[in-house]
Amino acid sequence: MKAIQYREVGKGPELVEIEKPEPKAGQIRLKVTAAGLCHSDWFLMNLPKEQYAYGLPLTLGHEGVGVIDKLGEGVEGVDLGDPYAIYGPWGCGLCHTCAQGQENYCPHAAELGITPPGLGAPGAMAEFVIVDDKRHLVPLGDLDPVQTVSLTDAGLTPYHAITAAMHKLTPGSTAVVIGVGGLGHVGVQILRALTQATIIALDITEDKLALAREVGAHHTIISSDGAVEKVRELTNGLGAEAVFDFVGADPTTDMARQMVATNGFIHIVGIGGGTLATGFFSTPFGANVRSPYWGSRSELMEVLELAKAGSLSVHVEKFSIEQAVDAYQKLHKGEIRGRAVIAF
Repeated sequence: MKAIQYREVGKGPELVEIEKPEPKAGQIRLKVTAAGLCHSDWFLMNLPKEQYAYGLPLTLGHEGVGVIDKLGEGVEGVDLGDPYAIYGPWGCGLCHTCAQGQENYCPHAAELGITPPGLGAPGAMAEFVIVDDKRHLVPLGDLDPVQTVSLTDAGLTPYHAITAAMHKLTPGSTAVVIGVGGLGHVGVQILRALTQATIIALDITEDKLALAREVGAHHTIISSDGAVEKVRELTNGLGAEAVFDFVGADPTTDMARQMVATNGFIHIVGIGGGTLATGFFSTPFGANVRSPYWGSRSELMEVLELAKAGSLSVHVEKFSIEQAVDAYQKLHKGEIRGRAVIAF
């Protein structure tokens, strides 16, 4: 079967032919219908050899949807041919955290060698993918796979970050979205669907800001030296109750620090390598700084329900698997508007 793999540190993704995997007891094989590209893939592929710990060769693709193609021994409760989205942050399934559906925060996954598909385990950027357990499948229903696949990360991750700050996002509040790319433009929609907050979107390009306005941002600002002052002006000098940084680089985390209101929330969602010191004389009194990771299985169900209701959609650029390597290069250069998706 065809697959996109990372095979050698520093070489980037490659299109290869590999054997079709066979499901073991308890496992499920999906025939992939769509797989999403993500900046997290490049974060992984840009790691130096001494820091890379994901195994090689690695089939990429932590966003995946497909139809059940084959069941391993003992699997019951799911049927061949049914469409599912893959819940990616796999945990042990047995601990207190996993029992709450929060496998994204499983404290035992690393020690047990459990890794997400595409981020350690073979991913969905292939014609077939193995899912380790039926609990990691969420019914897709009638949703279009190409339009939906990115929601498994680009929808779930901002949803998890935003719902954790909902008590701050009361009517009359302000939410700032820094970075209106693959996750940020979905984050704007989630804020519109779930809150009455005023949404201010920041990005470095007018094209991204136009996308922000298309999906519901009330105000858009070029992310430059004057951005903090403009946010302060729009909030009567108080700052925003919640700031969602979908870039996560040092310049944006520092902007978030200067934009957040007293007792507000800063959620650093992007993995741009930035850090933010917090404490007296650094962040405003009572400000909460958090780095949320992915989301829970029940939250993915809620995200798909928002999509079914028409409240959430992803701006998608579609590619074939033969075009996937070029699509990754476009993503790396910042030339993708929204999300890039491989359609099988």
